[in-house]
This record gives sequence, structure tokens and C-alpha cells, in this order.
Amino acid sequence: MSHDPSTYDVALVLRTLLESLPPGRALDLGTGLGRNPRALAARGWTVDAVDLSRAQLERARDRTVSRDHDGVGQQAGEIAWILADVDSYAFPGDAYDLVTISFLDVRDRLPAIQSTLASGGILFYEHYLESPAGYRGSDSDADHRPGPGDHYRFAPNELLEACRDLRVLYYHESLVDGEPRVTLVARDDADGSRPPLELVSGGGLE
Repeated sequence: MSHDPSTYDVALVLRTLLESLPPGRALDLGTGLGRNPRALAARGWTVDAVDLSRAQLERARDRTVSRDHDGVGQQAGEIAWILADVDSYAFPGDAYDLVTISFLDVRDRLPAIQSTLASGGILFYEHYLESPAGYRGSDSDADHRPGPGDHYRFAPNELLEACRDLRVLYYHESLVDGEPRVTLVARDDADGSRPPLELVSGGGLE
């Protein structure tokens, strides 16, 4: 496992995945402050980072430049910061070896996102999960918990079902700091030419 400082704040599953993949072309959706794109670029990926907020993209770009000047996680790959709305974004077909999505509800665009994967391309998706019936976590008032309301969260197994046309390599529903979350890694294996990646699979809210 790499100890590259630029990858410390990305999800452990994504860090593990990056250990197994050769660099290629990646797309990060809802990029925010650029956490995922920086980790990808540090490993040699060419990244298109898409976000609706101009302010967020500018902050992400500034943080990346600052880290490069400080010598922390210097980039080997390039990042293109793209101002766009994922809800209307025209995804190019068969374009990306990796698509990463962290805490953004894009369930309505999943067919287009899957079609933008190149043959053998990987989808990494982490998001909030609906609270189980009667669950209130660490706060007795569920309305004040972190993250979005249940309308913007996945139901149990919803993401798994939505990606049924891909080969699921990892799927896990869990509590992270008391917050229900789901993580999925899946691959477009339409031509069956790629050997399997070894990721530990799991499921069920823990």
C-alpha cells in the first residue's frame, strides 16, 4: 500500500483500487475540493474533474497548485477542471478507464455514466444510504444528522441493482461514524477481456 500523502483523505477502497490499476483516463463527478482527482493525478492518471460550482472548482485548483508548490503529492498526471451540471452533462461514449463518484446522487444518469466507461473500465461509487427503519444514529433527531435527507440517499441494494449490467467487484453497506453508507466498485466487462481484480466483497449494513 502506497503512503503517498496525496491519497490519505480518499476512501480506503479507492486507494486499494488505485494500487491495482495502471494509470489511464479518469472522470470524477461532483469533484468538490478535488480530493479524488488529486489522488488520481498523483498516480499518473489524466483526470476530467466535473463540478457545478465554479467556486468549488477554483478552490480545488488552488489547493492542487498549493500542494504541488509545497512538494506534497506532486502530480504525474493532468487534471482538467470542468464547470458543468452532471444532470445535463454530455458524457462521451467509451471514454474513461475509471469513473469516481463520491457523495453525489446521480442515479438518474447512471446509464449514461456506464456508457462512458471504456471496455474494462471501472466505476467507483460511494454515497449515503437510507437509514434503516427506526434508526437514528448518534443523534436522537434524524433531521439533524450529517448528509442529505433520505430522498437523496440510496435504498438498500438500490445501487447494486442499478449497476446490474456491470460486473460488481465490491459492494458494501456499512455504518461509518454512525452514518449509513454504501460503496460499490464495478467493471464494464462486455468483451470479457479483462482478468478479475481481487477486491474483498461485502454487503449488509453493519
